[in-house]
Amino acid sequence: MALSCGIVGLPNVGKSTIFNALTRSAQALAANYPFATIEPNVGEVPVPDSRLAVLSDLVHAKQIVPATVRFVDIAGLVRGASTGQGLGNAFLSHIRETDAIAMVVRCFEDHNVSHVEGSPDPARDIEIVGIEMALADLATLEKRVDKLEREARANPKLRYKLDAAKNLRKALEQNVPARAFAKETPEAEVARESFLLTGKPMLYVANVDEAQIRAPGPLMRRVQEIAAAEGSGVVAFCGKVEAELAGLSDDEAEQFRAELGIERGGLAQLIISAYELLGLMTFLTAGEKEVRAWTIERGTKAPQAAGKIHTDIERGFIRAEIVDYDDYVQYRTMDALRTAGLVRSEGKDYVIREGDVVNFKFNV
Repeated sequence: MALSCGIVGLPNVGKSTIFNALTRSAQALAANYPFATIEPNVGEVPVPDSRLAVLSDLVHAKQIVPATVRFVDIAGLVRGASTGQGLGNAFLSHIRETDAIAMVVRCFEDHNVSHVEGSPDPARDIEIVGIEMALADLATLEKRVDKLEREARANPKLRYKLDAAKNLRKALEQNVPARAFAKETPEAEVARESFLLTGKPMLYVANVDEAQIRAPGPLMRRVQEIAAAEGSGVVAFCGKVEAELAGLSDDEAEQFRAELGIERGGLAQLIISAYELLGLMTFLTAGEKEVRAWTIERGTKAPQAAGKIHTDIERGFIRAEIVDYDDYVQYRTMDALRTAGLVRSEGKDYVIREGDVVNFKFNV
């Protein structure tokens, strides 16, 4: 399953520009990788990972299969969206099952591009979108509380869920998002089960102008302050520049980024930030059939990582042969790695690390 990220924001903040740049740049970066635009507002794109091509050359793989991220772009939210104003509320259901939410916040002044609230103000704009999502969640919770009251009467053991749902409702009424509750709490459990929008990890995407690529301006700094205060992620993204980069070849794009002082492309920046926010990492498999990247949560043990490939491998897990990616590049073949003593045999308690190249041994 691909990591999925819902894109929200006010109208005219650059959401569609950023979405189009992400999907077009992914197609340009990885012409031979799987790429699909599932609907006009949904794009599934490969995660840029230079290690895959290197491993493919070493093992002469027939194909490369990168990890993927699905971006879901909904219509802009406005004040009153939760009560039917504008178009955004009609599409909120499309992002209820995403893993995270990316809120695009306009951090540039441009008199040629109108702002629905008159002028950019990150704190105000974030609050508007947050309130509309909270109001949508309150509507969801009203139905959930009614259902839990019936279930708790029949089964008193479920009383804790009813109490948690009521606590969530009270928090939302005070404009406190569901993600403010710690992961292990009953409130977080109910928020996940109810697919609450405000319960999802938040990544702020500050849409900046070219001048702020090297030095963030006051609007960008305000977004950083808000993100830091609530423990959310933040990434700067110049939609205008990324749209131009998307139409260039890899070499031209690299040269253009160097001229602008951009270390990574927008897609890579956003995905790295999303992985960090969600506590995700990648392990690799390499063989003649394919070289592939697999996304797992940090702290995942070997059998559960094997289950990402197939449940039969997890059930029949014997051991995992592990090679460090850098060692693979240096020694180039499994025979050379074995001779050097760099192929480790790990059991069920081994915790997979970023960049492990893994071969699972299992009973059929």
